[in-house]
Amino acid sequence: MPRLNKYIASTGFCSRRKADELILDGRVRVNDKTVSELGFYVREKDRVYIDNKLVKPQKLEYYKFYKPAGYITTSDDEKGRKTIYDIIPPELRHLKPVGRLDKDSSGLIILTNDGEFINEMTHPSIKVPKVYIVTINGRFTPDDAEKMFNGIEIETDSGEKKIAYAETLPLETDKNSSRIQVVLYQGINRQIRKMFAKLGFEVESLKRIQHATLTIEGLKKGQVKAIKPKQVKEIKTYLAKIKREYAQNSDNG
Repeated sequence: MPRLNKYIASTGFCSRRKADELILDGRVRVNDKTVSELGFYVREKDRVYIDNKLVKPQKLEYYKFYKPAGYITTSDDEKGRKTIYDIIPPELRHLKPVGRLDKDSSGLIILTNDGEFINEMTHPSIKVPKVYIVTINGRFTPDDAEKMFNGIEIETDSGEKKIAYAETLPLETDKNSSRIQVVLYQGINRQIRKMFAKLGFEVESLKRIQHATLTIEGLKKGQVKAIKPKQVKEIKTYLAKIKREYAQNSDNG
């Protein structure tokens, strides 16, 4: 018998954390009774409703997608721009992206209907690594790398100032351009572009090649491929390891 929040997460409606909020807000009903107890267990014959709408567990799906540049990571756009849902197969358009890539960037996006998985992969406290290959229009120096590692103040889309961090590894560099591997543990919109702009560089190309343990290997631009159960298990094991380490660090102050 799963806990009520886990059951709700298995329906794809939302994450366990959000399910807890719904339960406490009195929006969840099991059979004919509103349940506000977080530790409530759901029996096989129980029927669960959120805002009077019946929800049921669904088969969880996981795909990787090579997003080409020129598409935004959303299901709809008020400006009429092209979205990834214009090019992924119709039968997969119910899936949601894990995180996002800006319109001018390309690379790996994970698509799934697993709300709990999306929350864990994108939650700021868990710090799941994302790896990019970036080309900029100038010579990237060790001093630039140190500044990015120690943190650069950038402005978010809401106008808030934040310190952004990145680990970098120069792959090729000359006086006119540099090709760099960049690793992020944050999720600030257009973070890499804003960080390089603060250093006086313009990003010429940006491609995500890895998210957690999953890589873009074997994918062509615009292609979607199912993630193997073994790979899903590897990612979830990796997430559990990161969460344990975060909890231990928090306990140690």
